[in-house]
Amino acid sequence: MKVREAVAEILGREGVEILTGYPVNDIIEQAAVAGIRPVVVRQERIGLHMADAMSRVTSGRTIGVFAMQHGPGTENAYGGIAQAYSESVPILVLPAGYPRRLAYVDPNYHASRSMAAISKSAEPIVTAAEVPNVLRRAFTRLRSGRGGPVIVEIPVDLWEEEVPEPLVYTPVRRVRYGPDPADVRRAAALLAQAQRPVIYAGQGVHYAEAWDLLRELAELLAAPVTTSLGGKSAFPEDHPLALGSGGLAIPKPVRHFLDASDVILGIGCSFTETSFGTQLPLDKRVVHATLDPAHLNKDLPAEIGLVGDAALTLDALLAELRPLIAAPRDAGPVAAEIAGVREEWLAEWLPKLTSEESPLSPYRVLWDLQHTVDVDNTIITHDAGSPRDQLSPFWTSTRPLSYIGWGKTTQLGYGLGLAMGAKLARPEALCINVWGDAAIGFTGMDFETAVRERIPILSVLLNNHSMAIELSRMPVSTQRYRSTDISGDYAALARALGGHGERITEPGEIVPAIKRGIAATEAGQPALLEFMTSKETTVSRYPRGSS
Repeated sequence: MKVREAVAEILGREGVEILTGYPVNDIIEQAAVAGIRPVVVRQERIGLHMADAMSRVTSGRTIGVFAMQHGPGTENAYGGIAQAYSESVPILVLPAGYPRRLAYVDPNYHASRSMAAISKSAEPIVTAAEVPNVLRRAFTRLRSGRGGPVIVEIPVDLWEEEVPEPLVYTPVRRVRYGPDPADVRRAAALLAQAQRPVIYAGQGVHYAEAWDLLRELAELLAAPVTTSLGGKSAFPEDHPLALGSGGLAIPKPVRHFLDASDVILGIGCSFTETSFGTQLPLDKRVVHATLDPAHLNKDLPAEIGLVGDAALTLDALLAELRPLIAAPRDAGPVAAEIAGVREEWLAEWLPKLTSEESPLSPYRVLWDLQHTVDVDNTIITHDAGSPRDQLSPFWTSTRPLSYIGWGKTTQLGYGLGLAMGAKLARPEALCINVWGDAAIGFTGMDFETAVRERIPILSVLLNNHSMAIELSRMPVSTQRYRSTDISGDYAALARALGGHGERITEPGEIVPAIKRGIAATEAGQPALLEFMTSKETTVSRYPRGSS
């Protein structure tokens, strides 16, 4: 058995059914021989983003895999790997490597060395006999602990070498660990005594599939719940105790309850300080439950730290809390307070959400989108900048893993690949990416990949012919040189690439166009709806202490 055959065999044993890639890498062809579908993209970043989404929407049960050429392929892939690293997403990356005798010769790009800083681990295969050992280590790291990309570099002169037979390889099982029982008891006592606790849930709740436990804890404590962008949809946002998700832009109830809280429980989150996340108050008592001990006290001081899997942690907390709280507390007063703040907030925003103006309000587009699709059967993601800030506060996620949020780093163009990967993993769902005319400039040609590979996503483009959020930062550049202007007819581009494309300019046409776009995806055709919008720069932003 040659190295290429052994690698493909191991991928199959680990449950890999789809491999994204960009030639030339021998594993792409060998995967097809082994019955693993190769999806060939137009650029490396998109393939990595697709693998990223496949891991996310399956809670890591299916590991996304991407393979690329040595040299320029690995160089082009760097950004996509860095994005997955910042969001702690487990993906297996299989770069080809220069022949072993040239691997460290300048200026050759050595992936396992150069990508070590943006991966959970990076290891080359140096002999054929080590293939099972290297891949066993890789999948162990992918399935257990905090997520992140794992790099396995395969030098091109190794493909033809023989792996000893029989191939000894057993698929890796996930390993979980839980918090110190003494710390759990302390945390439970603090939460039981709290007068205004708030739960802040991160994407660790998704990977642990701890949604029901999170809901049980919230209802036991009558505690309102907010989430990070990555954790959005971990708690049903139509629940009376739901505050909505955090980010740079947030619903007003998030700010109100965080600022008024006495104890904050962070579960499955890193509490990473980022310009694109919720500003957490610094004067609260904090219980921080996270999978990675390196995240404790990193950016937010914690009174109690609980290290372990979110489901095991919630199980342990509930076991300690039930004797302290005889029955679920009355959530009525808290729910009424949430509803009151939300009603006041929505009243401020309804003029934009229901605007009849043209150019279109982007808020009207997204409001109509939410009220047209079957939200329970939809997976949606944003792009960087305005689409993220205009979508996330107002989109009500009702089912787990129905929103792919991100924001610790914000590379433009990420959302397209996420929607495509989600559609591959969940073909029954309507998968939507919302982006702007800046983002499409980075990855738009891979809409052709969606057409060619029969991945019928709905792509919602908010086109204001401008880099709107930069307007306040570049007034002279804009006035004198039009430096923030962008042009393009992207609906025409979508049609030219073989998809369904429409340009929408009037408010009354928003809903009919969305219905036509959905119909196109149901017929197997990717659809791009280009909405001509205003240069909207106002976002639902409430800095710390502004409540």
